[in-house]
Amino acid sequence: MFTLDHIAVAGETLADAVTHSETALGIDLGPGGQHTHYATHNRLLGLADGLYFEAIATDPAQPKPAYPRWFGLDRFQGAARLDKWILRCEDISAALKAFPDLGEPVHLSRGDVRWTMIVPDDGCLPFDGLFPAIIQWHTSNPPGKSLPPTDLRLTSLVVTHREAALLADRLSPYFTDARVRFQPGTPPGLRAEFETSGGLRRLR
Repeated sequence: MFTLDHIAVAGETLADAVTHSETALGIDLGPGGQHTHYATHNRLLGLADGLYFEAIATDPAQPKPAYPRWFGLDRFQGAARLDKWILRCEDISAALKAFPDLGEPVHLSRGDVRWTMIVPDDGCLPFDGLFPAIIQWHTSNPPGKSLPPTDLRLTSLVVTHREAALLADRLSPYFTDARVRFQPGTPPGLRAEFETSGGLRRLR
């Protein structure tokens, strides 16, 4: 039912998120844009295999919304880090039936791109933010297709959490990807590895 769509580095500022990402990946990120509903902004990068990468942060140029921002960004503190992974679905209603406690569908747009994402009421995803966000694109040309691909190929995404087995069990009926592994441990976090023409790249 679900497919890996993209991964995201968050930062207290977008500059922090971009610097952390570019240093780890060894490549400059492309342009992005603003999300007016949540007052955030991003920069993007196409990856191999139809995936893409996002650096995201709150946008001080926009008024703070009267409701919590997505991805728990209102509470984000510390160094920029790989903080979110996002799964794509074809039917957001079916996804809500599978995970009725995950939040509510929020309809969003940026330019001519439209999508729906399930967002918790407080903006914070379960499992200390490591439950994947779930998105449905309403366009034939989402970023994974429209962004120019690079030679960065995701080979491993490790989700570390003290309840990693429970997280894996909740997702297993709906999501299988050999690149994604669940590892018990603390502190909770994500780490990714990429194959490139210049060798292995790691991102945390």
